[in-house]
Amino acid sequence: MKPFAYESVPDTASAVRLVAARRAAKFLAGGTNLVDLMREEIEQPELVVDVRGLPIGEIAVGADGVLTLGAAATNTAVANDARVRERYPLVAQAILSGASGQIRNMATVGGNLLQRTRCAYFYDRASRCNKRAPGAGCDALDGFNRYHAILGASDHCIAVHPSDLCVALAALDTTVRVVGPNGARAVPFEEFHRLPGDRPHVETALRADELITAVEIPPLDGAHRSVYRKIRDRSSYAFALVSVAAALETREGVITTARLALGGVAHKPWRARRAEQALVGAPATDETFDRAAEAELAEAVGRRHNAFKIELAQRAIVAALDELVADGGAR
Repeated sequence: MKPFAYESVPDTASAVRLVAARRAAKFLAGGTNLVDLMREEIEQPELVVDVRGLPIGEIAVGADGVLTLGAAATNTAVANDARVRERYPLVAQAILSGASGQIRNMATVGGNLLQRTRCAYFYDRASRCNKRAPGAGCDALDGFNRYHAILGASDHCIAVHPSDLCVALAALDTTVRVVGPNGARAVPFEEFHRLPGDRPHVETALRADELITAVEIPPLDGAHRSVYRKIRDRSSYAFALVSVAAALETREGVITTARLALGGVAHKPWRARRAEQALVGAPATDETFDRAAEAELAEAVGRRHNAFKIELAQRAIVAALDELVADGGAR
């Protein structure tokens, strides 16, 4: 790890001002990803600005029913919050399926959004990686790519986003609140993370001098009937091969509301809009679920080691929707 300066700040304005003034500066909260990257010299900030003590860790429900998760709220605090568990069970389930208890105690909401890929070639500085070194090439394309993207990838990068929480947030019309030198702004969650295109090193819509302060989840029909299903190589502390965040509401056997997002399949948490469109208005049957899953995966592209993920994702979608229908009674 290369030497760096450290600053603790009293307020968000001071934090933003410090980072804006230094080109090679990073915000530090739980540090569960950033410190790893610094240790491997993938990230080499000259300055880290500690924002863990700022008043941006509150979990609150407003008069309008919007649930606010402060950026510095820990994963453990969010997963244990009764309002989260009751209103958005898939959020708590997603958090509890990720990492370990010790890491969840440190990791924060904002940090989850900014996690970088766990692609082995990204972490190996002897390998070619366009995300780490733009223009270098991508060794994952023809290398060991079991864990890599089947949707939205490009010839420049096939890495996937690792966060479980972000998959749940992608299904819930979440808004990301950020603040920078030019003031505060709101970013729709679907627009926050980017697909790789020819610039995979640009991962989010966040500017280098902007700080995430909170995410907001609106009150949603059917969100209380939701589930997070994660398929991985081992039962604990493993990243998803495929994950599904799903919420479903039916009336007299017909689907009235469907929310669906996938993890482990793309460079960003993947909102499954095609599947949602195929579900709403259709009967809540396995045939409908199969058609919806096939529609979403129609343009998926598998490579040498990850082609199995296409069928796995289809089966995972159907299984998650089946679970929700079974929990809600007979079709």
